[in-house]
Amino acid sequence: MRREEETEDLLRKEEGRCSCNRRSLFYFPFKEISLFLFLVFFSSSLSLAKGLLTQEEALRLAFPKGAVVTRKTAFLSEVERAEVARRSGGAPPPGLVAYYTATVDGNSGGTAYFDTHVVRTLPETILVVVDPKGAIARIEVLSFSEPEEYLPRATWYGQFPGRTLGEELSERKGLRPVTGATITVRVTVEAARRVLALDAFLKEKARR
Repeated sequence: MRREEETEDLLRKEEGRCSCNRRSLFYFPFKEISLFLFLVFFSSSLSLAKGLLTQEEALRLAFPKGAVVTRKTAFLSEVERAEVARRSGGAPPPGLVAYYTATVDGNSGGTAYFDTHVVRTLPETILVVVDPKGAIARIEVLSFSEPEEYLPRATWYGQFPGRTLGEELSERKGLRPVTGATITVRVTVEAARRVLALDAFLKEKARR
């Protein structure tokens, strides 16, 4: 009897192992594959949202063809940074500023600045071009890491050319609001005002 019982136990164990092996042969990792596809799609969407223009492409848009573009740097003290902030009414520029001047047929073709700032929780980089008279000539968005619905359309940025550092360059008075992108509007206006104040300050400093 004991041998028969032991034999039956062994048979049951073997059947259990076979059933487990059969299940493992037909196992398909749906959850793992779904997670992988989601991560690939998400990372691809994020990378597309981040990069819109390179610096080289933005500079080609900033100045006319044939312009001689020169990269320059300026070091600002804490006092100078505070003065620029006072003029712009916003945050101060960094202590080290890189900017690009253009010369066309021996005449000034304007100056371009790249401004990086946080929109909601993620960064944005824009190009602000200042014409020789001290007004905005162009604004381009190079990178925008927030969701795309927070990015205004190109027509909204078309309001900036010709504006100077005054009440006309204000989200409350001079510029049209954008529903759903209020914070983007505000930080873009602040960046534009910061660049205009910085450009005027550097030109005054060069004349001293």
